[in-house]
Amino acid sequence: MSSRVVLIRHGDDPPDDRAFTYLSLRGLAPAVRRPYLGDHLGAVDDSISGSIVFGGPFNVFATEQHPFLLDEHRWIEQCLERGIPLLGICQGAQSIAHVLGAHVGPPASGLHEFGYYEVTPTDAGREFLPHPLYVPQAHFHAFDLPAGATLLAQSTLYPHQAFRYGEQVYGTQFHPELTIEGFRRWQVADWAAYGQPGAQSRAEQDALMLAHDRSLATWFYGFLETLFGASAAGPPVQLT
Repeated sequence: MSSRVVLIRHGDDPPDDRAFTYLSLRGLAPAVRRPYLGDHLGAVDDSISGSIVFGGPFNVFATEQHPFLLDEHRWIEQCLERGIPLLGICQGAQSIAHVLGAHVGPPASGLHEFGYYEVTPTDAGREFLPHPLYVPQAHFHAFDLPAGATLLAQSTLYPHQAFRYGEQVYGTQFHPELTIEGFRRWQVADWAAYGQPGAQSRAEQDALMLAHDRSLATWFYGFLETLFGASAAGPPVQLT
């Protein structure tokens, strides 16, 4: 059985996020690719059992400025054609929406989400997200809902927080993969959006992070099991 999941990354953070941890523990052989550094993705074939397109700083529509995005978009198209389980996170979700013909860009409000924000399920999204959840965010672009997609979650500032396309393709504007350690790195990054409209203070972030991180982990590992678990070789991931 195929067991390789391709992870498309847009930065040099260490592989300590929850998606990499889950895939490693479940025997799903995470294969990291960084097209922005020149990695070519190749073709989606029978050796691929899933893919995750992570967040990053690139505007998904700026393909002339960043030609590697064309390779990522082609990869997404092939995942869609072959019915491969696919998760897009932040920039990754925007890329999936863009490939499906939806508009992506900064909202008219000019608001940022940088911190931990409550997302709530839509009526159609309660199987995906059974209850409201505080999740890490770091973005100021949004995606329109692609034609044929189902809106699963929303927030006060950004009404499109998660969608499903078909049965095995998901996009989240938020970052469920992020651990406390990962968000700590973002808090001291040179791009941290403190002072921007909508962004939280560091004190707000710290309080919400500590209060909600475990609930986020429990939900996300369960979601990953639903999406990728059928191809897994190892035992389910258990929180201790």
